[in-house]
Amino acid sequence: MTTNAAPTRGVRPGAPAPSLALPLAGGGTFRLADAAPRLFTMLVFNRGLHCPVCRAQLSELDRRFDELAEKGIDVVSVSGENEQRASLMREEWKIDKVPLAYGLSEAQMREWGLFVSRGINADEPAVFNEPALFLISPDGSVYYESILSMPVGRPRLDDLLGGIDYWTANDYPPRGGA
Repeated sequence: MTTNAAPTRGVRPGAPAPSLALPLAGGGTFRLADAAPRLFTMLVFNRGLHCPVCRAQLSELDRRFDELAEKGIDVVSVSGENEQRASLMREEWKIDKVPLAYGLSEAQMREWGLFVSRGINADEPAVFNEPALFLISPDGSVYYESILSMPVGRPRLDDLLGGIDYWTANDYPPRGGA
């Protein structure tokens, strides 16, 4: 697949999430099929080491990791970075708690419906995904998705947590799948 390919829509809320199995910085493998969250698996697709907005987002998630876990939300960061750059992210950004899955292929980016960009300078990978955030229900279906074409405009964590509190208290179904 080339970066000039027409974008695909990806998945709709309520539909099964695409399979995802990637290595983790520091060792091990993340397998979405093995995830067993009490409430949601939060997949945070990040642009990579070159992105200061990703650093800020992942730093906040790392600081609030225990709070999210108490709510039943398991957080995993996902990027197309290689092992070396993913390890640098972990070390330089001091991400101690959020697992950093790496090696997302361009085909996987498109399967998830992510926007794909080409690097425009030496700091950026040749091809990388733009940011996205998915909440995956324990049954493996997509509950919520926010897919962006630029680094800014991500959902604020407090806003998202307020929504999650409302949705769970009111047995609110996934929206947008029509």
